[in-house]
Amino acid sequence: MQIDKIKSIRIKWDIWTLSTIICLLFFTLFMVYPLLQIFRLSVINDGIFSFKYFNKFLEKKYYVSALTNSLLVAFSATFTTVIIGTVLAYITHTMKIYGKKFLEIIIIITMLSPPFIGAYSWILLLGRNGVITNFVKNTSGIILPSIYGFHGMLTVFSLQLYPLIYLYVSGALKNINKSLLEASESFGCIGIRRFFKVILPLLMPMILSGAVLVFMRSMADFGTPQLIGKGYRTMPYLIYNEFISEVGGNDGFAAALSVIMVIITLIFFLLQKYISRKMSYTMNANKSMEAIQHSGLKNIAAHIFVYIIVFLGLLPQLTVTYTAFRKTSTSGRMFIPGYSLTSFHIAFKKLGNCLVNTYVFSIVAVLMIVLIGVFVAYLAVRRASVITHLLDTMTMVSYIIPGSIMGIALLLGFNRKPFMLVGSVFIMLLAYVLRRIPYTIRSSAAILTNIHPSVEEAAISLGASNIKTFGYIVLPMMFPGVLSGAILSWMTIISELSATILLYVKKTETLTIAIYTEVVRSNYGTAAALSVILALSTVTVLLLFFKLSKNSEIKI
Repeated sequence: MQIDKIKSIRIKWDIWTLSTIICLLFFTLFMVYPLLQIFRLSVINDGIFSFKYFNKFLEKKYYVSALTNSLLVAFSATFTTVIIGTVLAYITHTMKIYGKKFLEIIIIITMLSPPFIGAYSWILLLGRNGVITNFVKNTSGIILPSIYGFHGMLTVFSLQLYPLIYLYVSGALKNINKSLLEASESFGCIGIRRFFKVILPLLMPMILSGAVLVFMRSMADFGTPQLIGKGYRTMPYLIYNEFISEVGGNDGFAAALSVIMVIITLIFFLLQKYISRKMSYTMNANKSMEAIQHSGLKNIAAHIFVYIIVFLGLLPQLTVTYTAFRKTSTSGRMFIPGYSLTSFHIAFKKLGNCLVNTYVFSIVAVLMIVLIGVFVAYLAVRRASVITHLLDTMTMVSYIIPGSIMGIALLLGFNRKPFMLVGSVFIMLLAYVLRRIPYTIRSSAAILTNIHPSVEEAAISLGASNIKTFGYIVLPMMFPGVLSGAILSWMTIISELSATILLYVKKTETLTIAIYTEVVRSNYGTAAALSVILALSTVTVLLLFFKLSKNSEIKI
């Protein structure tokens, strides 16, 4: 009997067991270990366990106010994006809006440009010497409120991140059964009352999913506060200064600030998951909602609202494009009346390897993400066990870790032999893979749940091996979900700044870092030209995705 018991718990060694072990080792070594270094550094002071750094944070109003500012910006941005994104999605999916497909492409493009580019664009428009500021002042004598500080950051985040809510809510609206709305209408529940009583509760799980992404992005963003904050301190700004500063900086204190940030984002993430579970619904959308043609004032008001929001979201990119074609001095710092390609000429001279690095790093990172993500998704769905569940949970850790903290973790974990990776290409690739792999895993797992296991069982019963069945049967069926996650990962990788600003050296500089550097140096023409190159890359890949997938939307 004892022998039988030993046999029953013996591990079945096959390709999936080996894949599980390799993936576990990868995430343990390259994600868990570096993050543990942050926690260790935050509580170890001169070799002694201590909460000295946390007490330092709590004792000084200067530091506590940075946390308060970060939370205020994050919650305010989440609130405004939820309202804008939800209303916009509801209008475009219940009413026929002229040019809807084109508008949705613009909405996606709005989401993909780095937030700090939006910040710098609004400075050009509404800064102290901005185009709109000067125009209003010269024509009416009115001095517009400052774009700097809290209001500027809220404007940037709201117009940059509302597409996240829009995409989530759009997906949920497509799953609402039309017969449910007809039933509520028969009971006299129509108009705004039906929206709040019937539709909004059905949308809430997806709204919360989008809200947690908005909260984490606005909470963790580094570039926007740096450019437009002007004294409005936030936690990422403090962490960056404490870790990088050669005068007065403290790695241990930076680690403690990072731990506080992680705890807050973790609490918000777990709260969202708990509420979503409580409010989850299962719907059969064989009769999905249809957009209805309206007329009169209601139709005009809907079109005006949609067009204004989409235009304001696109305005920073339009400003950047316009700026790129203005004449500049040979340094790229001063603008001269007229238009030329001078900024692009200067930009290409300054590019160096950063353009090649951007494409090579992002493509290699996406290939790694697809390879690892597909296996993790398959293991989590088809080979469910305690170990694969642990692996799936580990991959989601990076979902809640701010980019700057991930960058610090990698620097602390791999700055000495035998794992001396600081300054290498591999550490940049690690940052990309760890931060963006949840997109591919989630999209791959979602489509895999819709593939019935009997398909694989039939192939195996006909003599195909497990790996052959996976490669020739399952993987082609997973392709749409894998491609969607890979494209989304790629487009967010090329706009990554928070982690890579800490990890890069001259030979690993990317396009986003080059843009940020030029903005900080006030070389706005050169920065604008580089931003246009980045935007064109994003749009090209987006259109290629639509062509390959024969679809007109990205699902998240």
